Amino acid sequence: MASKIFVDSDIVIDLFTNRIPFADAASELFELNEQKKIKIYLSTASINNIYYIVRKFLGHQKTIKVIEELVEMTEIVGTTKSEILQALKNNFKDFEDSIQYSVAMTIDGINAILTRNVKDYSKSKIAVFTPENYLKTIKEN
Repeated sequence: MASKIFVDSDIVIDLFTNRIPFADAASELFELNEQKKIKIYLSTASINNIYYIVRKFLGHQKTIKVIEELVEMTEIVGTTKSEILQALKNNFKDFEDSIQYSVAMTIDGINAILTRNVKDYSKSKIAVFTPENYLKTIKEN
């Protein structure tokens, strides 16, 4: 069974905007997802952020196509009132990350959260990695 990985929006943005030096690790993660070695989960809240930022690089039409592809290749997990209320209680410094964490906590069997802002998830009960560190870990195992 593939590992279930919750991916923060910054990693997706790295991929679609080809942000150096982060794009390579993001690309490798999505390749592992395509090979069904991992299963990438995103929150609905991430889709808005991804669209907003990627559109500045690719324009509206290309970004819409990117979002369509993204939705097809990943699992999208809803952000409901329950996750928002939980996020208010998580005591995270960054509220957006608190929402992401609350959404990740709803995924049965979640293995890790991947983000470039590991310090923002210091209170996480789920393992948190940068993409590079996660890729190193799975290569070692």
